Amino acid sequence: MDFCFSKTSPVVETAKGKLRGFHFKGVDHFYGIRYAKAKRFQMPEPVAPWEGVKDAGSYGMNCPVLSEPQPMGEVMIAHRFWPSSEHCQYLNLWTSRCDPAAKKPVMFWIHGGGYSAGSGIEQVCYDGYNLAKKDDVVVVTVNHRLNAFGYLDMSAFGEKYKNSVNVGMADLVEALRWVRDNIANFGGDPQNVTIFGQSGGGAKVTVLGQIPEADGLFHKAIVMSGVMGPGRDKNAVKGRELVLEILKHLNIPESEAQRLEKVPTAQFIWAVNRAVKSLYKQGKHVNWGPMPNDYYVCDPLEKDFTESSLRVPTMVGSVIAEFAFGPGKDIKNMTKEDSEKLVKEFYGPEGGEKILKEFGRIYPETNAAFAVDADDMFLAPTVDYVKKKGREASAPVYNYLFAKVFDYDGGKAAWHCSDIPYFFGNGEMVPVCHQENWEELQKVMRGAFVNFARTGDPNTEGLPKWEKCADGGMVTMVFDDRCRTEVNMQDEFLRLLAEYKPKFNFEFGAPADDEDDEEGGSAWIF
Repeated sequence: MDFCFSKTSPVVETAKGKLRGFHFKGVDHFYGIRYAKAKRFQMPEPVAPWEGVKDAGSYGMNCPVLSEPQPMGEVMIAHRFWPSSEHCQYLNLWTSRCDPAAKKPVMFWIHGGGYSAGSGIEQVCYDGYNLAKKDDVVVVTVNHRLNAFGYLDMSAFGEKYKNSVNVGMADLVEALRWVRDNIANFGGDPQNVTIFGQSGGGAKVTVLGQIPEADGLFHKAIVMSGVMGPGRDKNAVKGRELVLEILKHLNIPESEAQRLEKVPTAQFIWAVNRAVKSLYKQGKHVNWGPMPNDYYVCDPLEKDFTESSLRVPTMVGSVIAEFAFGPGKDIKNMTKEDSEKLVKEFYGPEGGEKILKEFGRIYPETNAAFAVDADDMFLAPTVDYVKKKGREASAPVYNYLFAKVFDYDGGKAAWHCSDIPYFFGNGEMVPVCHQENWEELQKVMRGAFVNFARTGDPNTEGLPKWEKCADGGMVTMVFDDRCRTEVNMQDEFLRLLAEYKPKFNFEFGAPADDEDDEEGGSAWIF
């Protein structure tokens, strides 16, 4: 049958009890599986066993965000909305058959949104059906604590809070433990787990490699537009100062800081937003995210990759234009002279001339006008990351760049998130993907990801030979209408961008300027 949701099928035994999902068109779906529980600011714990059969036919709660995103650009990035709760430790799973003998590769997806927003279902293209159906892998997507619920440093206020600044990451470790202990009964191989994520999710993939407790819980890693590089903590507020500011807005004395555990969610969010805005006006920034301590080692670009992470095959990539979300420039209808004029106006006559030459060399089939949208925020640290890990790792390291130009709004180079539908095989769900020859491009991109998850080697039919990066060199697979490989293609281009590109101050999650809106708002850009 195309659809089955009965009292007895599909039912799977887990370490804590039985779960019932539903079968649809060749794939078993299990939604809203509770993998852990946790008290506010404290480490996650395993769930208690249960009797009978629990329903797994509905998505679990998302983590609350501190400000509701303002929907925009849905044609570029299609989203879904869902109820939220700080008790958000849920995962979703897709598998073609729940056979313990199948030992299928497991692909564990970590969503974007920095460390402050997003969910395992927020983008339509996060659906794991096609990967499970067409490529016979088990797909897992996961929710975990974010923002102040996952990364508020309360360590100055009691031993039980000593790792509160990292509990969002600890949730992910607990989810990977659930996979280790249970995935075989869903047809997956607990010894072949690939963690992959984009933007903040990509950053979390790297962080997991720097957490000793995660050693052995995954075996391959894919970082998509997720290397931001060091130096983001300038003027960052220390944990105790932020907590004291939050307490002030709630009229709670410092000696009773533990009362923050019981403040109702909405009131807690209100106080956090007030505190963030107050500190921001003093020139101080709140950067939600993990902090090195006994649990999390360090950012590998600031210090070193852990020995265990150097043994994990890794794929790292980004897209050509990342945060060029503004309106199109009608580049499709520009003459060569108009394109060159645009570039020179943006970079200056001298810089524009040099960048036009170099952009034309590395992107010979792309209109030169797209040089004004060229990303350096992710690309520069990605190059450093790949070269460093390629030089030091015993496992292979591969690099890619998604460089497609879309026939959208007069022509638009690939933006942040635009590669995700292709890798998931979900272009059919996202109208903007339906460009000329989109199915062929999707086939090779999906094939590369799945082959990498299966074997640690992304080479697949339809792509030129893709060599690993080693000895400080960087081989880049350029995913475009014509896929190709280039060696050290970005070095000179990045040098020119550093010299001539106007500075752009990107502050993810900065409070809104509108004084009448205490909760602020942010564009739905992840």
